[in-house]
Amino acid sequence: MAEKPASGIFCDAMIEAMVAAGAIRPGLPLAPGQVQPASLDLRLGKRCWRIRASFLPGHSGRVTDRIAAYALHEIDLTVGAVLETGCVYIAEVLEDLALPDDVAASANPKSSTGRLDAFTRVICDGAAAFDTIAPGYRGPVFAEISPRTFPVLVRTGSRLSQIRFRRGQARIDDKALIALHQRQRLVDRDAALIQDGVVLSVDLAGFDRHSLVGYRGKRHTGLVDVDRPGAYRKADYWEPITLSGTRELILDPNEFYILASKEAVHVPPDHAAEMVPFDALMGEFRVHYAGFFDPGFGHAASGGTGSRAVLEVRSRDVPFIIEDGQVVGRLIYEKMAGLPTALYGGARASNYQAQGLKLSKHFVD
Repeated sequence: MAEKPASGIFCDAMIEAMVAAGAIRPGLPLAPGQVQPASLDLRLGKRCWRIRASFLPGHSGRVTDRIAAYALHEIDLTVGAVLETGCVYIAEVLEDLALPDDVAASANPKSSTGRLDAFTRVICDGAAAFDTIAPGYRGPVFAEISPRTFPVLVRTGSRLSQIRFRRGQARIDDKALIALHQRQRLVDRDAALIQDGVVLSVDLAGFDRHSLVGYRGKRHTGLVDVDRPGAYRKADYWEPITLSGTRELILDPNEFYILASKEAVHVPPDHAAEMVPFDALMGEFRVHYAGFFDPGFGHAASGGTGSRAVLEVRSRDVPFIIEDGQVVGRLIYEKMAGLPTALYGGARASNYQAQGLKLSKHFVD
């Protein structure tokens, strides 16, 4: 009798096997580093369209039909293009899918994309929700992109999103999380608050001798080329926020903030994690556009001791006060279907291992 395939999140070797088997069909050969420990970076294709409004195709709809109905103009990404703030774009993705009937997928912006406030999510034919791909899906993939703070320069091959593949039930419940924390210390406190995931809070107590607590994105800046790390001066794009006497911060609904968690996070090698909002009723703000945490994030053997979760924060509709230690999000953990060949921060180049309060890789002091 054949062995039943393992359930859980697919590791790098399993993703590469899907490519070899034709379940992932890249329009160009995979780029170095495109396969991550528990995800695959998605690359923009050759065409992009500015559209009138965001949409979902619905259960029987096709994305290309909606593009034909709502597109304002077509953009050639092979020569590069600037995506302006306040506009909505749909771009082809180079990777098509032909998933097995027992394999589903989910997507998220890459960490660098979220920290640029470039709101990005994945859609496909027949989708009734963003960033969710049903088991057995066969067809093209598209990325919706809406820069909020900085205009961004992108091109064919730019990587803004990442996708995870899973078979069966991967998420572990709170009872299993408590046991895992007792063995592995998922956050750097003995009594972790576990409530439908590991609860995280915001740090407004200061990170350096200047009592820095975060950054606020500037308006009317130059563009950011998403494929040029270390190319831009931090001071040209970001305003530092320093500690107040009350250890609180008023979030303006028109502004974008980079903050960090109080807790240092650990993702064991045999698990992956995702950050999700704690509860919409807890406050009028959104935290963390980019939610995937790879196996090995914060893992001491991979140089990750003390890795904080960076929080990409926007207030929804009204000014909102957040205080030091306030609950802002939670980490859900999922078991891996196989161990990665290399952990985050280990043999792989990883921009955010052992991070504290850190902007995207594009900015330097």
